[in-house]
Amino acid sequence: MRETLALTRYQLALLVRSQRWLAPLLLYAGLLAVGVRAGDPVLDSLGFAAAALLPTAVWLVRVCVTAEPAAARHCAAAATGPARAHLAGVVAGAAAAAVPGGAAVGLVTAVSSRWSTDGGGAIPVASAVVAGVCGVLTCVAVGTAVGVLCNRPLVGARGYAVAMSLLGTVVALVAGASPARAAVAALSRASAQGSVDVPWVELLCALAVAGLAVCAACAVVGRRP
Repeated sequence: MRETLALTRYQLALLVRSQRWLAPLLLYAGLLAVGVRAGDPVLDSLGFAAAALLPTAVWLVRVCVTAEPAAARHCAAAATGPARAHLAGVVAGAAAAAVPGGAAVGLVTAVSSRWSTDGGGAIPVASAVVAGVCGVLTCVAVGTAVGVLCNRPLVGARGYAVAMSLLGTVVALVAGASPARAAVAALSRASAQGSVDVPWVELLCALAVAGLAVCAACAVVGRRP
């Protein structure tokens, strides 16, 4: 556990120094600037903020699992094991996505209307924040799963990896079985009904999907170059 935390800190430091976090962060900021307006219903805006975070999470996970030069990656794998080294990159990418997501929940809650979509019911701020955080974490987990499944070691070629990441992002946002889509829909439905519906089940399903994806990648990473 201590080695994994140390590797995760190393991956985060590598991400910060490389400045490869800047493009996905600007993407997320741009989506929020376009899709969130002051005075909009808080739950609708939180749902949009969560959905917009999914492609950012996919991108950041890709950055973290592909940032190291091959020689450095092999050294880390030799010292701690390939699965643990890969896991650290995945955790770093997910953490890097969760940070702006948490900031977005606070910002969106501060500028949005505390009323339902039709203006007929007040939305408790604390409940809205909890629902928003759950929605954000759900989309981070699903984005992590997409990033893990569509990049090394499961997909080695860069062109295929990028194309599959884009396709996986779209599927995760529109597919009926996607926990991310279900969480965003729950926030929108709660806004329409005037009562907060915290997407706990969707979050647990997303964490399970992400866990399975990470286990699959970690099982393969030591067997492929």
